[in-house]
Amino acid sequence: MGPFAASYILLVASAVRAFQYTELAQYVDSHQEEYVEALRDWVAVESDSSNVLKRSELNRMMEMVAQKLRQMGGTVELVDVGEQELPDGSTLALPKVATAQFGSDPNKRTVCVYGHVDVQPAKLEDGWATEPYNLTDINGNLYGRGASDNKAPVLAWIHAVAAYQALSMELPVNVKFLIEGMEETGSNGLDAMILAQRDTFFSDVDYIIISDCGWLSRRPALTYGTRGNCYFYAEVEGPKQDLHSGVYGGAVIEPMIDLIGILDTLISPSGKILIPGIREAVAPLSDEEWKMYQDIQFDMDNYRNKVGVSQLMYNNKVDLLAHLWRYPTVSIHGIEGAFSDPGTKTVIPAKVTAKFSIRQVPNMDPAAVKKQVTDYLHSVFAKRKSPNKLKVTMVIGAKPWLADTQHCPL
Repeated sequence: MGPFAASYILLVASAVRAFQYTELAQYVDSHQEEYVEALRDWVAVESDSSNVLKRSELNRMMEMVAQKLRQMGGTVELVDVGEQELPDGSTLALPKVATAQFGSDPNKRTVCVYGHVDVQPAKLEDGWATEPYNLTDINGNLYGRGASDNKAPVLAWIHAVAAYQALSMELPVNVKFLIEGMEETGSNGLDAMILAQRDTFFSDVDYIIISDCGWLSRRPALTYGTRGNCYFYAEVEGPKQDLHSGVYGGAVIEPMIDLIGILDTLISPSGKILIPGIREAVAPLSDEEWKMYQDIQFDMDNYRNKVGVSQLMYNNKVDLLAHLWRYPTVSIHGIEGAFSDPGTKTVIPAKVTAKFSIRQVPNMDPAAVKKQVTDYLHSVFAKRKSPNKLKVTMVIGAKPWLADTQHCPL
């Protein structure tokens, strides 16, 4: 099943109840249908940032965001953030980033709400029980690609501001919005845009709200960091065209066999990353961190049942949470060029491309990870003495971030 969206209405209500106004909560309760329809319109847009063929849909999604903010009377701008270089060397314009401002009282704090409206790919055959881009209500829960990550939270904050406006109530803080369309693929262009507007749009921001995280239990959670992501393509190319295994099998060194061979050297069965330099860059778990993890409310059996596996990688809470949050991981996501349709096909692919990623943590640098992975895979491939060609490309290099848990600004 796709991402589970607990009642979207509760998200909107939570945003306004944070300001403790009963009248606002009552207003939200009476506008449920309106909020759901707005989310339905947004979910229907296939704003998949990983598929360049969907870029027009992603651009349309950003226009919809800007239009909704303009209708509320905000100072809205769609900011050009440059171009994206594709693996084949060509370039494509990045979707613009939407910024908006409501209120500019120098006597008030300024809160910036960050969110994104791009999504991961979704198809029925991926395991969805409903059409991914058709918001569906099942027993009071809303299902649809992006419903929880991150279209509903973005709309929740927008509707919270709109509720104040509808009731002619003064916002207790100045509110700014920063909404992007490339979060799922590394937030291309966002770093440069933020630096460029550091002394303008962001100059008076006191707090930033990120509504793209979850809770492990019913206990409220404060997110103080997230892992980054280095996403790689490993391409092995051999014959000039696909071959029939009944005619050519045994005569050529198959690219698929080479590719699977080098993928098998990335990580051990126990989860140990085998790429030199990766684990060495990670700071050891401190006693303070261990105590903090130990105090977290987390039921491993419930987690295991929710995931649907008979066994987790680690059998105690601290080890599992530490490897979820503060240690790097390697995940292999798929192989492009291989036969994956139903039925049988005796093809030897001429070129296959593996897609894998490394979640990185503080002290790890994307540029260093790129070199470590590239050098390692080429050294492993060289030992195979294969006539095929290997090309390794890092297409995403998103840095991790970590805040000070003792930081408590007044």
